Amino acid sequence: MGNGARLSSRPMQLWIVEFHELYARHLCRHSQLGINVIHLAALFAVWYAVYGLLFWLTGIEWTLAVPALAYLAVLAPNLPLRVLAATAVYLGLILAAVLLLPQPPFWVYLIMIPVFYKVQSWSHKFYTVETDMTEFNAKYTKGSVLFVVLLWYEVPIVLNHLLFAPTPALTATQAAPAQVGPARAARDHETAAKAS
Repeated sequence: MGNGARLSSRPMQLWIVEFHELYARHLCRHSQLGINVIHLAALFAVWYAVYGLLFWLTGIEWTLAVPALAYLAVLAPNLPLRVLAATAVYLGLILAAVLLLPQPPFWVYLIMIPVFYKVQSWSHKFYTVETDMTEFNAKYTKGSVLFVVLLWYEVPIVLNHLLFAPTPALTATQAAPAQVGPARAARDHETAAKAS
């Protein structure tokens, strides 16, 4: 979404995802470095627990590769190559942790999932910078499709922010004015024009 660009008219879908829009939407509530670091750590713990449960159930190492490769295959058509590569490395670290660390009892995994999911929610109490999401909310409506899309794409979105954003410390408006929503970008442009 360059300057003056709008959200695509294509409706939200599971299989064809506008990654740049999801990332811009993410910046509306997650432009601070700390919240992204917390989310990435919490996501690591959640996915470690999910893969740990799978390994506990099967005891077969290669069964971990099947969902990991399927996940990357779903992401591949919609992600920039560098983000896909970073996601593959992150996923590899999770699988290595499951296979190389001592395996806890299965109930530890069951506790980890809701606890670290909540850690993500709690982080919003400490990191409160937000920008207007009105235009994103019109396209990305709450429901099962958005839930699944965010479930699949949250790791790549956070990795994109932490590894490839121009300056993670900047707010969403400073980092990418046109990506916080067309109306907001227009207001920011007008304000900057009046100031000069």
